[in-house]
Amino acid sequence: MHIWAVANQKGGVGKTTTVVTLAGLLADQGLDVLLLDLDPHGSLTSYFRYDPDALERSAYDLFEPSVTSAEQVERLLVDTSHARITLIPASTAMATLERKSIGSEGMGLVVSRALAHLWDRFDYVLIDSPPVLGVLMVNALAACKRLIVPVQTEFLAIKGLERMVRTLAMINRARSEKLQYHILPTFFDRRTQASVQSLRLIKQTYPDQIAHAIVPVDTKFRNASAVGVVPSVMDPATHGVRAYSMLLRWLQQQEQQLTLQQSRAQILTK
Repeated sequence: MHIWAVANQKGGVGKTTTVVTLAGLLADQGLDVLLLDLDPHGSLTSYFRYDPDALERSAYDLFEPSVTSAEQVERLLVDTSHARITLIPASTAMATLERKSIGSEGMGLVVSRALAHLWDRFDYVLIDSPPVLGVLMVNALAACKRLIVPVQTEFLAIKGLERMVRTLAMINRARSEKLQYHILPTFFDRRTQASVQSLRLIKQTYPDQIAHAIVPVDTKFRNASAVGVVPSVMDPATHGVRAYSMLLRWLQQQEQQLTLQQSRAQILTK
């Protein structure tokens, strides 16, 4: 099971769109995908027409000490508009976890332990993280093997990216295995000088981290959201979906290269 997270310490940069679009493209490949909404705002949950204010069960339950079995985790799964995409929704009650986590041990590994129960059920897990460094983002970063950091191609978003990169440096100092992360430029509009200059600055500042795709402004994402379907179902040929298709191909190549490197390392150590 591949676990990817999407995170940034700034909101409005396209996190949920990234999660939903990549999930749709993976599902279109015949893969089973689990979406985990760790954002108390519940944008991903609302996308698939669930109300974060009214859910009886949600990702909040993962943090209950009594939820320890695979059966209990599976009870949190809900269907989506795509047959191969399953969701663990968010609830607004998750906003209280920060206060409850104070003084509690092991709170940063809750999601990792929960996903271990679902290891053989899904091919991919995509985590939508809140735009705040706290127990929920820490769980997302601890659980994932690869991180996508969407950043809007405008100046203020780049300043937010700087905070996220500092956070990742801190996280990597605490991890035994370095977290691979990729910066994804979003909302790119080649007609505006501000967008072009911002993209140039991202490429110059983070040449080794930038993903091999640029997501343009695309109103079709909004249209897909309005009816609760993944964008590739709404219009697979739209510019935005094509950009995410390019991103996915590149990410899967990265995964294949990593697997090959690990296999070679195991052979050499025998």
